[in-house]
Amino acid sequence: MNSWICCQIGAREHYAIARSLHQANQLTTLITDAWIPPRSLFNALPGATFRSLRDRFHSDLETASVQAFTSSLLQFELSQKIQKASEWERMIARNRWFQNRAIQQLEAIATKLSHTNTQPVLFTYSYAALEILKYAKSQGWSTVLGQIDPGLVEEEIVIREQQKHPDLAPGWQPVPPSYWENWKAECEVVDRIIVNSNWSRQALQQAGIAAEKIEVIPLVYSPPEAARSFQRTYPEKFSNERPLRLLFLGQIILRKGIAALLEAAEKLKDQPIEFWLVGRSEITPSATISNNIRWIGSVPRSTTAQYYQQADVFLFPTLSDGFGLTQLEAQAWKLPLVASKFCGEVVADGVNGKVLPEVTGEAIATVLQTFLEQPQQLAAFSEAIASRSNWQLSQLSSQLQILAQSTQALSGTH
Repeated sequence: MNSWICCQIGAREHYAIARSLHQANQLTTLITDAWIPPRSLFNALPGATFRSLRDRFHSDLETASVQAFTSSLLQFELSQKIQKASEWERMIARNRWFQNRAIQQLEAIATKLSHTNTQPVLFTYSYAALEILKYAKSQGWSTVLGQIDPGLVEEEIVIREQQKHPDLAPGWQPVPPSYWENWKAECEVVDRIIVNSNWSRQALQQAGIAAEKIEVIPLVYSPPEAARSFQRTYPEKFSNERPLRLLFLGQIILRKGIAALLEAAEKLKDQPIEFWLVGRSEITPSATISNNIRWIGSVPRSTTAQYYQQADVFLFPTLSDGFGLTQLEAQAWKLPLVASKFCGEVVADGVNGKVLPEVTGEAIATVLQTFLEQPQQLAAFSEAIASRSNWQLSQLSSQLQILAQSTQALSGTH
């Protein structure tokens, strides 16, 4: 059995990779930017920054070896604010900062492992990986890159969308070319690349990434205990007193299909329907003219469950996503889905939801009009979700182990 070292910024995938490996006794160390155990003093500090950091912990990893740089991260973020760095400048600088700190930890780990003749597998996520991967390769370790999105192809999609709707996101800027040069170097040096959907695999191959390096492993999700016994009900008919409630949860940006969503809301403004938009918005507020939209804004991850519970349909009209973990979160609460084809394949069309034939306001409005006329269809979708199996952590660790063995067989390492 291989031992793994995981490096990641943030709580991506709810730490699923590290959790699955720790559960299988294969995790050597998780190296991350911030880690806030329940008894940490950081939990008592006020302010939005500290509230967001409280999600940087998972009880499944309470007994794991975790190396984090919480105080250093806060100092870094403060310095970036003082410098008034742009969003992209801050992200690129953060990726560089994290890699420098992670390599210091990897050097200490390498020293310990040199006495055991152990060659671990190193896993890290894209865009904050190049120097980490180079160091791991210098030690003779196998390397795996978690590709968090469809890469350069996705950027091109967003550029076209911004050109179509410049009024919705006038401040949007593409990343600098050096960002993509760095990413291609990551893909070149790494042994294997994990993507979470066939859509991502297609996009990476279109960008010139070697097909034999790419492995599709869907995301996993462990539903909260309360979701298992949750019962969802629908009215016999939707009305102004009890409207159809559509939930969009995530970043409110062009890439997520927000232009089509706003168009659908306008088309259905005279129908008993509400669109709930939960998440940080980069859309110009003046563009939202329909009165059936509720702009709820950013909420802590710990409070998202109430929106899944209260909604009738989860809307995920993304133009491009590596997977879309919110689809699994919504399913956990037996919430029917309406999703595009450009993400992870969670929706079985006509079984647990509907797959949009295209991401347009017309396509979204047509599906929602059907639900308005036939609420019982939503009830059937919800019942079908309850009978579907969940993606399990144990399955993920098995897939990772097979991936590691095939990688080592190809490279001749042991």
